[in-house]
Amino acid sequence: MTTTPTLRTDRASRSDTDEMTRITEGERACAFRTMDIAGHVVDLADYSGRHVLLSFFRFASCPFCNLRVHRMIERYAAYRDAGMEIIAVFESPRETMLQYVAGRMDAPFPLIADPEDHLYRLFGLEKSWGKFAMAYLNPRTAAKRARDAAAAGFGKGFWPGKIDAAPHRMPADFLIGPDMVVRKAWYGTYPGDHLPFEMIERLLSRVDGIA
Repeated sequence: MTTTPTLRTDRASRSDTDEMTRITEGERACAFRTMDIAGHVVDLADYSGRHVLLSFFRFASCPFCNLRVHRMIERYAAYRDAGMEIIAVFESPRETMLQYVAGRMDAPFPLIADPEDHLYRLFGLEKSWGKFAMAYLNPRTAAKRARDAAAAGFGKGFWPGKIDAAPHRMPADFLIGPDMVVRKAWYGTYPGDHLPFEMIERLLSRVDGIA
């Protein structure tokens, strides 16, 4: 069974190698069709009419990534009732995701393995050793990472394991509207930097009057 994404996009100028061409808010989300790690087809077009939170993570054993997925699972029922679905993408292959992500949590939303970085390039994600280093040098981000690391490891047992993707990959989140237009594009500036849940809920409330 293959999990390599089959891509299509309305942006004729965007190629599979345009890693740094970022998605901008107000732009139509790049269409894609692929399979999740359970073998189910994931076609972004099928989500038309609902909000979508498309989240990109690092490698499967990343403690910060697993903590975020855990928190997304906790909120999923409320988000779905409010009209929003979630799609999560990891840079690791399917086998590692089955061990470290699906093997630890029962996610009710699609988990996509993208080890060849097709979707990462399509949505303009970056790799940066400079930003990776700054996560340890900046007191604010270092303190947050320390808190999240403690919550992930000691709180949930999400200890790091095999690193099978770029450790300096920066995460990203895209809140896509029912019309497939990007409402919010959040490009992380350090590992573990994701769109705050409070902002997601505020954006949903402002756009659609969702409480």
